[in-house]
Amino acid sequence: MYHLAQVNVARMLAPLDDPIMREFVAAIGRIERLAAASPGFLWRLADEGGHGVCVQPDEGGPVFVNVTLWRDYDSLHVFTYRSPHADHLKRRSRWFAATPQPSTALWWVPDGARPSLDEALLRLQFLRRYGPTPRAFSLRRRFDPDGRPVGRRRLASGYVRHVQG
Repeated sequence: MYHLAQVNVARMLAPLDDPIMREFVAAIGRIERLAAASPGFLWRLADEGGHGVCVQPDEGGPVFVNVTLWRDYDSLHVFTYRSPHADHLKRRSRWFAATPQPSTALWWVPDGARPSLDEALLRLQFLRRYGPTPRAFSLRRRFDPDGRPVGRRRLASGYVRHVQG
């Protein structure tokens, strides 16, 4: 059995204690609780205080890093784009600058595995360097746990269903 790991990064406009980031920081706990209660959510990388906020220094300024583990892609997708989390995504330019793309990487991990921050950032770096592969892939070009590409087909309802390609 495998689970889907994801990392996403965003270049912050200011440190977390700056007034510019106040609205974002105020929403962190609520969004973490929403994720934890979402079907398919399994785990998130957290600091010593239990928060899933990891800020990494970078030559372009501080970078917010989020690492989570999900039962499958559909669970991650519903949380990201169909829950109140999506409202925060729409407002991300208030708190984050343009970030080198891709800013999200996905990969499969065996049941019970927990990716480290270093592993997650290496997966993102791999995706940026080599493009989507079974080792690290994107939201648009995914692979199943066996390394086979996942295709997309549009349903009559207009929704996209993902199928093995």
